[in-house]
Amino acid sequence: MQENAKWYVVHTYSGYENKVASNLEKTVENRNLHDLIQEIRVPTEMVTEVKDNKRREVERKIFPGYVLVKMILTDESWYVVRNIRGCTGFVGPSSKPIPLTDEEVARLGVEKREVEVSYQAGDHVSITDGSLEGFIGLVDQVEPEKNRVRVIVHMFGRETPVELELDQVEPVE
Repeated sequence: MQENAKWYVVHTYSGYENKVASNLEKTVENRNLHDLIQEIRVPTEMVTEVKDNKRREVERKIFPGYVLVKMILTDESWYVVRNIRGCTGFVGPSSKPIPLTDEEVARLGVEKREVEVSYQAGDHVSITDGSLEGFIGLVDQVEPEKNRVRVIVHMFGRETPVELELDQVEPVE
């Protein structure tokens, strides 16, 4: 059943995103709907604000007025989500829920995909994607949490550090 679950966007009153998400989680818990409504997210990002010459880290909503829900669309799951207080409906034509495409989910960064790294600093790797495809370099730094790897590539008689995504390189045997 896991394969049928898709991400949907729910429109809420502005400022009610967290309340809608928590009420929906409680309803899913109370009605035991974990198989239908699997995940509820309010996308946020950490932003540094400067106010009165003081820096503060503040969590800000990326999409104010929207909550993302991963669910299997049935009449029951639609009814439960639609009737949460503060929810104004699903995003789609005439409130008919339209699921996000895989590309949209990847771009929004809603689902974190684990990339298994089979190389470490000091290993030689081949670049498999991008403008430097085919080049071989030396791994300088690996940052799995940021999905980044820094590779030192020899170009034009110089060592050039290049920042790449983890899946753009593979180890050289």
